Amino acid sequence: MKMIINKYKSIPIQAKASFWFLICSFLQKGISMITTPIFTRLLSTSEYGQFNVFNSWMGIVTIIISLNLCGGVYLQGLVKFEKQRLEFSSAIEGLTLVLCCIWTFIYVIFKNFFNSLFSLTTAQMYLMIILIWTSSILGFWSAEQRTMYKYKLLVTVTFLTSVLKPFISIVLIKFMDDHVTARILGIALVQMFMHTWMFFYQMFRGKLFFSSNIWGYVLRFNIPLLPHYLSQTVLNSADRIMIQNLVNPSSAGIYSLAYSLAQIMIIFNNSLVSTLDPWIYRKIRDRKIEDIGPISYVTLIFVGGVNIFLIAFAPEAVKVFAPPEYYDAVWCLPPIAMSVYFLFTYDLFAKFEFYFEKTKLIAASTVGGALLNIISNYIFIRLFGYYAAAFTTLGCYILYSLLHFCAMESVCKTELDGVYPYSKRKLIEITTIFLLIGTLYMLTYFNNILRYLFSVLLIILVLLYRKRITNAIHEFMLIRKS
Repeated sequence: MKMIINKYKSIPIQAKASFWFLICSFLQKGISMITTPIFTRLLSTSEYGQFNVFNSWMGIVTIIISLNLCGGVYLQGLVKFEKQRLEFSSAIEGLTLVLCCIWTFIYVIFKNFFNSLFSLTTAQMYLMIILIWTSSILGFWSAEQRTMYKYKLLVTVTFLTSVLKPFISIVLIKFMDDHVTARILGIALVQMFMHTWMFFYQMFRGKLFFSSNIWGYVLRFNIPLLPHYLSQTVLNSADRIMIQNLVNPSSAGIYSLAYSLAQIMIIFNNSLVSTLDPWIYRKIRDRKIEDIGPISYVTLIFVGGVNIFLIAFAPEAVKVFAPPEYYDAVWCLPPIAMSVYFLFTYDLFAKFEFYFEKTKLIAASTVGGALLNIISNYIFIRLFGYYAAAFTTLGCYILYSLLHFCAMESVCKTELDGVYPYSKRKLIEITTIFLLIGTLYMLTYFNNILRYLFSVLLIILVLLYRKRITNAIHEFMLIRKS
């Protein structure tokens, strides 16, 4: 035991921080997933759908109200204003508070219009604004903690918040008639208690509420990216909103369960992205573009394999996480899980656009995918019901990824003298095999014996190629040292 402790102490602070930041991600998503079976039993399918539609609307409204200032601009600003880091943090907190107050005032004036537009109550709308503000506070504070490799307090806050949110919500659901508002109120109370002190802490340190220089910088940087951020959120949220409006809240609840189960795969995406991002940026900076492809293929296979595992056992997952009235969600899970794969491929391509600050290309590609998502959802949900939303989401993410691939090639042609990081043939091979296996699994849902036999066949293939898989994983682990 002492040897393990000493070995842990000898690990560089950057590696320790990376490990604990990954633990934070698992805590947030993991506890949410663990409590899903509780809420699917406390809430009816209609109530569960309404809550998830609330979250979908909040994702869109967050971009409009907060301008997503706690995103990339804050991290970039911490570097740009390194000597004024404390002042920058407090000034951007001040700007976010002003934006929230302005939109609260606008909501008060046009309350009936917004309530009708979002199909939410006045209490839920006020809670949404509180959640947007407190989430932004956490975003600023946690980003700074990650930049400074201060992981201990971040892990503590993450753990307490992740545990308290479902606990307080469950208590409130038991005592309130409006279960949806109770669920939202539980989250809002915890975030106010756990996050508000961060705002006053950063304001006290920086002692700067307004700065024309800092406010001007963040607004100039982020406003051109709003179409990109909004379109990304629409891609993630439009399906549930449209199902509630075109079908009913109960169908939105069933679909939301499938979406929630698939979203757990985002943890693996984020952990890989957090490792790959700085490495890819260094390779682009050093013009070692040819090094990027081989490692990226390994990560694509890994992401595909993890999603195939979820698809393989989707029927069992749905039964564990929800009562019988949710079981139809199993037919939505495979295409949504496949969408997660294409979300990861987008990130591999978009790195080149972000590095060379091609904001117009980024926005154009994302807006194209989002517009297709809205149009196709409207057409096919009306024709085939809520199941169609899962397949339109997959189709739109495929297009989303393709558009960013084309944008990446354009950037490589102009900025990197026509040197391209990826082989089209290899990308097509990996993706085709992934889609084929996922589709075949979906066809076996009618016969469990056939599904299990297919799983055994895949396991045998993995064992036959275990040496190649082990070598590929070893190559990927080496990127931390390169």
